[in-house]
Amino acid sequence: MTQEHSPLTEGVYYILLALYEPRHGYGIMQLVEEISKGRVHLGAGTIYGAIKTLLERGWIEALGGDGRKKEYLITEAGKKVVEYEILRLRELFDNGIRITRGAE
Repeated sequence: MTQEHSPLTEGVYYILLALYEPRHGYGIMQLVEEISKGRVHLGAGTIYGAIKTLLERGWIEALGGDGRKKEYLITEAGKKVVEYEILRLRELFDNGIRITRGAE
């Protein structure tokens, strides 16, 4: 499996999902906590470290902003990564259900 098709961490997966609309770091933190019903809490260090990596990989882009409130948006490459991850997670889920329910 290549790096671009390696499994995503839960935090990176949620950050990418959050950036289907332009958001700044704090907005990402709020949305992730909301959509995970409080189960996933991303701290500022985690967010900004991940943003740096995602920018380097070309999975997100920085939009114009006033320095502290810079917004980010997922790129087409990032969307492909999310689509691949959804397929990977679906396979894991389907196999787990099939085996645990005894429907091999």
